[in-house]
Amino acid sequence: MKSLKIFIVEDEPLIASTIEVALRKKGYQVVGDAEDVMSAQNSILLTEPDLVLIDIQLEGDLTGIDLAIELDKIELPYLFISSQTDSSTINRVKQTNPLGYIVKPFTENGLQTNIELAWHNYQTEHSDILEIKSEGRLHKINQNQILFLKAFDNYCYVHTTTKQYLVPHTLKHTSEKLNQDIFKKCHRSYVVNINHVDALDRNSLIIKTTSIPISASQKSLMLSKLKGR
Repeated sequence: MKSLKIFIVEDEPLIASTIEVALRKKGYQVVGDAEDVMSAQNSILLTEPDLVLIDIQLEGDLTGIDLAIELDKIELPYLFISSQTDSSTINRVKQTNPLGYIVKPFTENGLQTNIELAWHNYQTEHSDILEIKSEGRLHKINQNQILFLKAFDNYCYVHTTTKQYLVPHTLKHTSEKLNQDIFKKCHRSYVVNINHVDALDRNSLIIKTTSIPISASQKSLMLSKLKGR
């Protein structure tokens, strides 16, 4: 698996250090840590981790559950790490959507196992999701909702069933993240979702109300893909 970027939210310095050492030994990247919710929110935005480990009882008035609610809003995955297993705490945890709940104390192998299983399940569930940044915000888009991509200098537009996004990456870079079985290049400036192609004529494809040019070199390949969909 790739080297995950992990952020730790834990108000006990010794425990935070122990977790960090254990994670690094297992090959993970620890991109930062925080002892309270406000510091964690600010640092998480700056470090952009793949995954956050959250203790429930933290310094200050806000708890790890308050942080989890905020992470749910931006769809950033997290795991709780806590010694609390009482029904009141578990009922509050049910208000959130963690990938898992690791009970303290834990072993290094136990920590790694929980993280790997949680991340595997997360990736499986989100395998058809494209993450893009547009206008300073992170968006997660179901690939099935993408109609086509259009090149725009060193940027590209991602057109979906509901809106379009201007992405600060080239068409090539963005399209490489897509499912290659259904996204095909029909022109040097366009990549289309063949499942959304409504018609094919001499020089263009029709998707909804949009006419998209198709190059002569791609026409036969596109036709065969459309027949086989």
